[in-house]
Amino acid sequence: MMEGPSDRSDSGSGSALQAVFEQLRSTHTLSLTLTEPLCLAVIALDRYLSAQHPAAESYSYDLTVTDGRWRIKCQLADSLSRWVKTCSLRCGAGVLVSQLSMVHDETRLSHSYIRIDSIHSVVDLPERFLSVQDVGSIPEWCQDHVTQSDGPLQLSRKYYLPLWINDDPYESVWVPYSPPPDVVIDVSRITLLADLDAFFHSSRRPLPLLVRILHRSRIRYYGKPGQNIDFPFQVYCEVADQSGVMSMVVWNDLCPEWFNRLTVGSVLYLQQYSLKHSYQNRSRPQIRTLSLMTFHSIEISLNPRSPASVVTVIPPKSVQPQWDLPDVPYNFATRSEVDSMNNNQACDIIGLVTYVGRVERIRSKEKTGPEKFWAYRWVHAVDGTTDTPFILEIFSSSQPEIFNNICPMTYLVCTQMRVCKTGCSVYLTSSTETQLFITGCHKKQPYVNEPKVKAFIQWTKTLKDSVMLRRTSVGGHYCYPPAPPTNSNMTNEPITAVADLKGELQSLQYREHRRLAVQGYVAAVQYHAWPPQPETPHSEQQQEGVSVRGVSDTGAAASSSTVDEMTLTQREMDSTSPDSDITVSPKRRRVQTGSIGVHRQYLTRSKMQSNRQVGVSSHEEEEEERQDEGELESEESEVEDASVRRPAVEKEIDHTSQDVQQAASHPTALWESRVWPLVKQQVTDHICCGRLDHESIPEKFHFDDREVLLHHLNLSPARWTPDLTSQTHTHTPVACTGYFTLTILGLNQRAAVDVQFVPVISPDDPRAAGVPHTQHDNSLLSCISTGQLCVQPDGSCPAPESLMCSAPQLESERVVCIVDLCLLGERRVETICSKLYRTADICQPDGTP
Repeated sequence: MMEGPSDRSDSGSGSALQAVFEQLRSTHTLSLTLTEPLCLAVIALDRYLSAQHPAAESYSYDLTVTDGRWRIKCQLADSLSRWVKTCSLRCGAGVLVSQLSMVHDETRLSHSYIRIDSIHSVVDLPERFLSVQDVGSIPEWCQDHVTQSDGPLQLSRKYYLPLWINDDPYESVWVPYSPPPDVVIDVSRITLLADLDAFFHSSRRPLPLLVRILHRSRIRYYGKPGQNIDFPFQVYCEVADQSGVMSMVVWNDLCPEWFNRLTVGSVLYLQQYSLKHSYQNRSRPQIRTLSLMTFHSIEISLNPRSPASVVTVIPPKSVQPQWDLPDVPYNFATRSEVDSMNNNQACDIIGLVTYVGRVERIRSKEKTGPEKFWAYRWVHAVDGTTDTPFILEIFSSSQPEIFNNICPMTYLVCTQMRVCKTGCSVYLTSSTETQLFITGCHKKQPYVNEPKVKAFIQWTKTLKDSVMLRRTSVGGHYCYPPAPPTNSNMTNEPITAVADLKGELQSLQYREHRRLAVQGYVAAVQYHAWPPQPETPHSEQQQEGVSVRGVSDTGAAASSSTVDEMTLTQREMDSTSPDSDITVSPKRRRVQTGSIGVHRQYLTRSKMQSNRQVGVSSHEEEEEERQDEGELESEESEVEDASVRRPAVEKEIDHTSQDVQQAASHPTALWESRVWPLVKQQVTDHICCGRLDHESIPEKFHFDDREVLLHHLNLSPARWTPDLTSQTHTHTPVACTGYFTLTILGLNQRAAVDVQFVPVISPDDPRAAGVPHTQHDNSLLSCISTGQLCVQPDGSCPAPESLMCSAPQLESERVVCIVDLCLLGERRVETICSKLYRTADICQPDGTP
């Protein structure tokens, strides 16, 4: 790492930030290019809708940095936003800043701020930052010419959005829940929902309403660059009284004020509301257990002005039986009942969580407005009615405090889940109206007296924690339902040319999942043992800095004729911008996916062994006696603090191409087709993957590691928590002894891609749930086609050598490979083969082979 102003002691204040700001203030051009990069720690990242219209970037970012002595909030130049989108720039990392400027808001008095215009690289934190325990205790840098604000530095925006999605309440502008105070209301002059149609068709102002919330949607954000609405949010609720059910829409400023207080089951007294034609093109909850009429023609609108609606929440103890308000309807289903339910039918479930997947994102298909992502995770839960778990696809429900804390051994309630049936696969996916509840949230919820909830509680009393804990796991690559059987058509999976995969990889954002199909030939197969064997100190040092690239940051062409003969030091690799398109030798170009920065084209090594792993003591399993409602409120074990921190990258390492080959991942077994040695030098784009990432393999869950595991499973946080980010844990893989790397050669023999295949070898693997076990001959083709190995009569799995002996069956076999892509962050791209088809076995849309 280069020595910068932050590495030298300032004779005046000891603050590198102060020294740089003094230089910036003395310049006449409002811009300062540093001769030596300034190393700062990133302690906060905030996102907001861009104020420009039209904007090249939909969102702008403010980041709070510190030199250890002072902290300051700066704006990130729009040209650097991809550093954040790919999670290269993240909280808890060090950033080497090479250019800053002072920005004055010419439309306001005395409003100026610092903008970071250029970043040299992102590095691990130097040791001098490791003593930071509480970032809030670092004083804020404040000078007359620099304005600090709790909100966006661009004052035209009054709020921040969550860092990765738009549909969660975020920061203090969203008023937290508080018990409603005692109120006195006049119920002598109220109207019923059934009578609102008469008010709608007349000029009379409607009378107050007294209703109960039956369902609440997640937050909808409809902001666009150039829009003049301060808080462009919207929330739908389904409300009911004795006469029926109607939709109620909360608009704009009222959403931050009321969202957390408009909980399901709350009773509202509404005044000065508006009536509008109902918007028909939206999802609605299924209310089949309530014998009330649903009014779809009009809806209630709560507005912050014209007129300003008045909302009063009635305390539960003040709700009178004579008001005759309906109870919240539920339709709980057991796991044994789900298989017989209709597709898209709604139900509520309760279960004991046994598996929790990492949070991933998918891109919204909306064509208008700024780019938008949905966050989701896969969860397994059991209820004792069958050995098969609920397989749950849970999207963010605007309840981040619950969504981010779902973990094994907790009791999970999901409402308004929809049944999804595809072939033999059955799973439940959340809807817009889904509400989530976990241990600690169940008390006083309306469903606690439901018969199936009580039956579940009784079942949990028969369990032993130690037995259930052995069945739990977290993380890893997971995608459900599996690709259709070999004899099915491929109309649902568009086929992407292998040469076009480069563009797909370049457009991936952090934790974005994308499934696609590629067509070609299996040119090579490698088998690697897992976990990787510890490397010698010499080889580990080699791996840390070796990579291959085409041109330098300034665009100078590399002198070597092939990419395999080029090297890149760690510092040079870090200094490459995620946005730079690196050109390479026209003869051959290799793109590394195991640890690349998107929008880069160079080969680098993925680490063979994580330096952050340390041993932790195993959880001592205890058996607790559980009691009725207290079962849903059981306490969970705490995570022990760890003190291991990642070391800073302090020095450069330079290696030759021979070192690259030595540091490469050595396969246990290898097969190549006859054509591959003849054409590999003619391949212009070879997208290579490094060693399998630890995040791709599910691991055992331990209570002692709960907090650190959740930290890694959730999306990268918007705030740096030193105590949490410094903790590590031992990664204990679930039933994984090795994996295969397949090289898929495009039909035109101009491009190739490496994909990794991890077979299911045990029912303990969460990917085995809900997938029928298919008997086959344990050939390599059968294994990849079904996704699993067949256990031999003696209970063992076939040796890798026996599978590789059948690899010649793939010779000249034209195949279609289903690939799951996910950018794990920090230049790590996951490329997993989830299924392989022989094109001869694929049915066309008309049913013919």
